[in-house]
Amino acid sequence: MKLLLFFWLAAAAVGPLTPAMPLQAQQSAPAIAAKKILRISAIPDQNPEKLNRLYGLLAEELEQKLGVAVKYVPLIDYTAAVTGFRNGDLDLVWFGGLTGVQARLQTPGAQVLAQRDVDAAFHSIFIGNVNSVAAIKPIRTFNDLQQLKGKRFTFGSESSTSGRLMPQYFLAKGGVKITDFAGGAPGFSGSHDATIALVQSGAYEVGAVNEQVWQTNLRKGNIDRTKVVAVWRTPPYPDYHWIAQGNLNKRFGPGFSSKLQKALIQLRPSNPRQQQILELFGARQFVEAPASQYGQIEAIGRNLGKIR
Repeated sequence: MKLLLFFWLAAAAVGPLTPAMPLQAQQSAPAIAAKKILRISAIPDQNPEKLNRLYGLLAEELEQKLGVAVKYVPLIDYTAAVTGFRNGDLDLVWFGGLTGVQARLQTPGAQVLAQRDVDAAFHSIFIGNVNSVAAIKPIRTFNDLQQLKGKRFTFGSESSTSGRLMPQYFLAKGGVKITDFAGGAPGFSGSHDATIALVQSGAYEVGAVNEQVWQTNLRKGNIDRTKVVAVWRTPPYPDYHWIAQGNLNKRFGPGFSSKLQKALIQLRPSNPRQQQILELFGARQFVEAPASQYGQIEAIGRNLGKIR
C-alpha cells in the first residue's frame, strides 16, 4: 500500500505522462530554426566600425522587406568570406571581383544578384607619400609605372581585386614585377583604410587602393593632402557584387532569391534608411550584374595564381 501511494504522489507531482520527444527531433530543432535566418556578410575591406554600421542597417532593411530574420556575420579576412560561403555558413555575401569568382567556382549553384552602379567600370588609385613621390613625373602610360621600381610599395589584402589583383596586373603591363619593389617584395596592409594610413605616415612610399574608399575619405577630410596624393588612376574593370547561395528558394520558400534581388535593387535615396545604406556603399543604387562580365577577373586571377 505504501509503495502504491508513493507512485501515486510521484505521478501527481509531475502531471500526466506524455510521450517523450524523439531524440532526432530534439537535435534537429536548433538546425531547423537556424535555417530561417538569412546570414549576410562581406569581405572586410574597410574598418570594422563602418562595416558594422552599414550591415546592421542593411540587415534591418532586409528583415522588413523579406519578413525573415537577418543576421550580419563579421569576418576577419577575405579568405574567411570565401570559405564561409563555400561551407554554407553564409547565405548572401558582398564580394570583390576576385573573391566573388573564387566563391562561385567553389560553390555549385551560387548566383550573382546585383552590383553597385559603379562596379561595372571600377578603378584603383595609386597613392604616394608626398615626400617620396615628389620627383615622379605624371603617370600617363603603363611604361610610366616603371618610376615605381625601388619604392616601398603596399597592396591592400592579398585577395583584394582593387587593392591587389588589378593593380598587379596593370603594373605587369608596364613591365614592373612585384620583385622590383624595395626589399624585393610588396607589403600587404590588409585593407584600403590601412593602406591610406601607411602611405600617409611614410611607412610605405606608394600604395594601391579602391577609388571609392579613397574618394570617400577625401570628402570626409580623413586624408592629409599635404602628406599623401593620388599619382595614378587605373583603367576600368568590373569589381564588387552580391552573391547568394543557390538553395535560398528551398529554405525560405519559392521565389525568395528573386525577392532578395528585388529588395537590393529597389533601395532608393528617397527613403532615409535606404539613403544611409547607399551612401555607406558609395552608390546611387544597385543594379543587375551579369556573371559573364567577371570572366576577365577569372582569367587574370588564374594568370597570377590566385585561382587554380
